[in-house]
Amino acid sequence: MIARLLLALGVALAALALPAAAQRAAPAAPAEIAAAQLPREARETLAAIRKQGPFPYAKDGAVFGNREGLLPKHERGYYREYTVKTPGERSRGARRIVVGNGGELYYTDDHYNHFQRIRE
Repeated sequence: MIARLLLALGVALAALALPAAAQRAAPAAPAEIAAAQLPREARETLAAIRKQGPFPYAKDGAVFGNREGLLPKHERGYYREYTVKTPGERSRGARRIVVGNGGELYYTDDHYNHFQRIRE
């Protein structure tokens, strides 16, 4: 009898959990920013990307996995990331430009929490 009640309770709880999972929406499209409005350091990084280097950090050009799911979904290896220098920062800092294989460009100044699509 107790086993049947526990089974029924488990089924009921599972049914309640399904609507929450179904409510997860696809991420909204990132806001846009004109390339001219980017910080000077980001414009310098864009110029280096266009020239294919040289880049100041060893990790520049590394695969960006989009684990946060904030950019359009593509296969692994589609996106590459590049560091945007942050004045006064001793490490790589939080600013990046992410480039898609289709040429799309994204800027983040908060280490992948928010993105802006760069409009050239």
